[in-house]
Amino acid sequence: MIAYVTVGADDIACAKRFYSAFLPALNYKMKEGPEGLSYALPVQAGQSIILPDFYVKPTFDGRPATAGNGAMIAFEARCQKQVRELHSAALAAGGVDEGQPGFRDSYGPHFYVGYLRDPQGNKLALFSNDPAEPARDEP
Repeated sequence: MIAYVTVGADDIACAKRFYSAFLPALNYKMKEGPEGLSYALPVQAGQSIILPDFYVKPTFDGRPATAGNGAMIAFEARCQKQVRELHSAALAAGGVDEGQPGFRDSYGPHFYVGYLRDPQGNKLALFSNDPAEPARDEP
């Protein structure tokens, strides 16, 4: 099981503006400290921790942060409409479009996804895969 994912950021304020545009809608709570931003899903009393956490931090070696070539982080939305809304909100908060929300022929008929990059260049996906919603080949 993946426990956490970390991306580097040279401008934490810019990253905060970007990630705060959509992660709270996915129920992530943010904590900010000198080490950067920490996003986690809330845990109710008696409940096990919900993983993975997501961190946005300056680099440890002090060199500029870079995006991984071939690396991508996917966040699951509740529905296709939420994918569209959050993709739009992330773009308005400084993201760069890497693929408008929609169906992709290479995935299952219910897999609805939008791609973008954060201000640092990290690639992200926002997706929904709900069989109760319209499928790729349905009107």
